[in-house]
Amino acid sequence: MPQVRFTPNLKRFFPDLAPANVEADSVAELMEAIEELHPGIKSYLVDDQGALREHVNVYVRGELIWDRTHLADAISPEDEVYILQALSGG
Repeated sequence: MPQVRFTPNLKRFFPDLAPANVEADSVAELMEAIEELHPGIKSYLVDDQGALREHVNVYVRGELIWDRTHLADAISPEDEVYILQALSGG
């Protein structure tokens, strides 16, 4: 199963957030799986149409995903997925 890791700043909203192994064949499926583990996290990561929010990046196998709109990038069972939410402001 792919392992998903999160940026530490998301722990502010989800204190029990930790790396997890989830069943998923695509980034879209991964978003659904982590929503089941941490209800509400999906709204921090994707918009109402399911596209990644502007300041969220997802890396699979160390590379930024290509499909930010439909999240169709494939994930293999041995992959590590990193979800990063950039901080903005000053």
